Amino acid sequence: MSSDLLDALTALEKQKGISRDVIVEAIEAALVTAYKRNFNQAQNVRVDLNLDKGTMKVYARKDVVEEVEDERLQMSLEDALVINPAYEVGDIIEEEVTPRDFGRIAAQTAKQVVTQRVREAERGLIYDEYVDREDDIVNGIVERLDARNLYVGLGKVEAVLPASEQITTESYQPHDRIKVYITKVERTSRGPQVFVSRTHPGLLRRLFEMEVPEIYDGTVEIKSIAREAGDRSKISVHTTNDEVDPVGSCVGTRGARVQSISNELNGEKIDIVEWSEDPVVFVANALSPSKVLDVQVNEEERSTRVVVPDYQLSLAIGKRGQNARLAAKLTGWKIDIKSETDARELGIYPPTHSSEGPFGNGVYVVTENGKDEYVDDPYFDNESEEESEYEKIDLYSETDENN
Repeated sequence: MSSDLLDALTALEKQKGISRDVIVEAIEAALVTAYKRNFNQAQNVRVDLNLDKGTMKVYARKDVVEEVEDERLQMSLEDALVINPAYEVGDIIEEEVTPRDFGRIAAQTAKQVVTQRVREAERGLIYDEYVDREDDIVNGIVERLDARNLYVGLGKVEAVLPASEQITTESYQPHDRIKVYITKVERTSRGPQVFVSRTHPGLLRRLFEMEVPEIYDGTVEIKSIAREAGDRSKISVHTTNDEVDPVGSCVGTRGARVQSISNELNGEKIDIVEWSEDPVVFVANALSPSKVLDVQVNEEERSTRVVVPDYQLSLAIGKRGQNARLAAKLTGWKIDIKSETDARELGIYPPTHSSEGPFGNGVYVVTENGKDEYVDDPYFDNESEEESEYEKIDLYSETDENN
């Protein structure tokens, strides 16, 4: 074995990151194939490469048996004892059978096999690298497009961005730099196949982790995400640290943080709301920027009925129902939105039960002239209803500026 081959093995190990042992194993397997093919041998052979000495030898392996049936694969015990008295039935004897011109023939025949094995090993390394990066965000460069897919270069591998995972409002050109989310990595006959997305909610999550230190270090947690890629998204955030404003942390100074993420997603609008374990509060927050008067919860059906001011109805529902749809996805609750007028006509508003709730501590009352009027609790004593000069009708306050 020439020093050039040893130098080539060292170069492959450094450049491709493939272990020398893997390459040597590939060469040995190729040389066995070359020996059997070129010398018409059906023997059980082993090739030994000595990297230190630069030698290459072929050994025929034969089983020691009582009665020989195939001389190419077996040797009688009597003959084996001539070689070494310590041999017993069942042992394996190795005999060097290296042909004189084997080096030239082997090099020519094994070249293709070695190249294939090296390529397979390289593909294995790439697969191992990217399978560990599933559900992660990476930078890529648009390389080419066809009728169905867009192909993004990630360095060692070309990822596929299917049409269904592309933002419809975006246009892509070769050499554009984009951030993509790795959704799946598969082994194929052509090597590892990486699939990426620009529409997956995980992309939005990773972008916030990159942009907002409080999310990255765990101070603020993203509880849920609802996304209609390229148009609008909602995320709910929560923190157990009373000194941290979870929504403000994500928005950033003058909206710098959320604006940076929006720009990366081609101007996608992003609503950030505070999560709550109370569905009444959470649903009301999720319908932001609409103002909410009342939220009635049906635990069994996991549904809610929301009452909003008449002038806020279209805002609460959103264009083509988008705001309500995203709010339902974000909270996991069905949401039925009613205007204040419709709710009153149906008799479901104001609610008949007494509650102070998250929308204010006051109540609506019907005064002597028959008009509704919002009053604070001091006007009404919950424990002595008969002494009140008003007929109480409970309602969550629509005057609370915090909501």
